[in-house]
Amino acid sequence: MSRPPFDPPPFRPRFPWWSGDLQTIASRLQSVQPSLAPHRSERLAVPLRDGTGDTLLASLDRPAAPRAGRPLVVLVHGLTGDEGSRYMLSMARLLLERGTTVLRLNLRGAGPSRPLCRQHYYAGRSQDFRALLSLLPPELMRDGVMAVGYSLGGAMLLKYLGEEGAATPLTATATVCAPIDLSVTCRYMMRPRNRLYHRYILGLMKAEATGAGAVLSPRERSAIVGSRSVWEYDDGFIAPRYGFAGAEDYYDRCRPTRFLEGVRVPTLVLAALDDPWIPGALYHGYAWRTNPALVPLLPRQGGHVGFHGRASRQPWSDLVVAEFLGHA
Repeated sequence: MSRPPFDPPPFRPRFPWWSGDLQTIASRLQSVQPSLAPHRSERLAVPLRDGTGDTLLASLDRPAAPRAGRPLVVLVHGLTGDEGSRYMLSMARLLLERGTTVLRLNLRGAGPSRPLCRQHYYAGRSQDFRALLSLLPPELMRDGVMAVGYSLGGAMLLKYLGEEGAATPLTATATVCAPIDLSVTCRYMMRPRNRLYHRYILGLMKAEATGAGAVLSPRERSAIVGSRSVWEYDDGFIAPRYGFAGAEDYYDRCRPTRFLEGVRVPTLVLAALDDPWIPGALYHGYAWRTNPALVPLLPRQGGHVGFHGRASRQPWSDLVVAEFLGHA
């Protein structure tokens, strides 16, 4: 029998989160229970074999009532996020309640991984995700593996998928509010109307990059601390440290639109057209039909990783992503 078409219900915002800004802010205001009980969580350490001595840490969450044959789902956080980010915990709990094992990954130098890493993640660092998949215990991969990436983590995931093509072990993936053009997104974030968002994110980036475990030269530390914008941070720190000619070279070489045509596994690309951080025109401007593996879902509202809808207190994005992964 043929599989029924993926046809999620439309997103309708919940009062009082009517606008993209309010949807975005609501995600920072609403608390989430950090404990996933009665499900069990354990620490998983993944030493990288690239000569840096860095180790990635992740939370491996096992369902209280596992269902046979369910693939592992790896969740990848966004910029300045980690395993404890609200959207990571929310998605993990939904999947756990459906009997799925979840791995909440901390990217290199993020959250609990910070003290164990000399280096730092960035949007183009797909090699770390590739290494993670190759180093996971075989028993976790026995029933397959899927992945969900949020914001910058979604951009990195799309780059990885395009590089790997059909060779990836992933059988289905989803991204939520991934910036598919880094340069355009950076300029959009730096608009005067976003100055409070920009200041907030930049402060978190600086604290993360200079946290315990980071190995920085005096020039690098000065570039980080002295950055007045995300562009200056990337131009003065990320680009020279990781082999790019400057911020624009980094953005161009790592933008997901360079890699989307190479994606070969079913991939949901979910984004709100009123996202205050990423212009909706980016998504409308891409020719999605040229690659049948890509499934764009672009509601008019939802903000940046918001999607607080009327039908459920669970974010609509969680429900849609879970449905897509089960469908795939």
